[in-house]
Amino acid sequence: IIRTAGIDRNKTELQRDLAYLARLWQVVAKRIVKVKGPAGIYEESDMVTRTIRDTFTSDIDEIVVDEKTAFEHAQEFLQFVMPRFANRVKFHDNKRPLFHHYAIEEEIAKIQMKKIPLPMGGSIVIEQTEALVAIDVNSGKTTGDNQEDTALKTNLDAAIEIARQLRLRDLAGLIAIDFIDMKRETNIKSVQSQLVDHLKEDKARMEVGKINRFGVLIMTRQRIRPSLQHINHESCINCRGTGKVKTKEAVMLECFRKIRSAALREEASRLSVRMSSDI
Repeated sequence: IIRTAGIDRNKTELQRDLAYLARLWQVVAKRIVKVKGPAGIYEESDMVTRTIRDTFTSDIDEIVVDEKTAFEHAQEFLQFVMPRFANRVKFHDNKRPLFHHYAIEEEIAKIQMKKIPLPMGGSIVIEQTEALVAIDVNSGKTTGDNQEDTALKTNLDAAIEIARQLRLRDLAGLIAIDFIDMKRETNIKSVQSQLVDHLKEDKARMEVGKINRFGVLIMTRQRIRPSLQHINHESCINCRGTGKVKTKEAVMLECFRKIRSAALREEASRLSVRMSSDI
């Protein structure tokens, strides 16, 4: 069965997948003959092996693993599926933890932030809503000979970073990108091309529109898994996910209305109200 995941895959990728499944079946068939039941004959690979299976491409130079068993499994898997790449798995034999050694923690912290700085001084701001993902491009301290040059420089930087953030955060569905307004058609096309070129590194299926007269580009990205925000965060119990809480004055007036309402009830004899010292 070639599933929907096979759409847009080339012949080499399909043949590689078929060869892997055929060899896997041979292993399973041998186990069935050898073992006495009841016994497990197959189980899903560990997370490291699954990650290599789903994301590894020949342009990846090195896979670094810091756990011995996972390292052996990863090496065994590549030897099994793509033998010529098996030597690209390296064991991190260092007292300093892997994530600290390669400053991964800092990178993880960055992909949780709404605002991402750009190399030339601008920034992009990413907001996830129920309906769509909104990305705003700001020029910040970016400078140029004129406004058009500044807008072009910032938008070109932003196009590269947006393509990267879409992959890192697993953002999907409808995505609206508000680029800085540009007047020249050649500049608009340059930014569109920059975005499309860097989106080619992404395995998810996408449809990319053109920058309209308002400076907005609409695109869609296939949902492969829940976004990073949905995996790592839950809604705040105080603001219920809005990112806003009522002002002290608004809460105070609400308290007054509730007190008045409770006092008017016939069975009310004594009323106790607990609130923060500020209110």
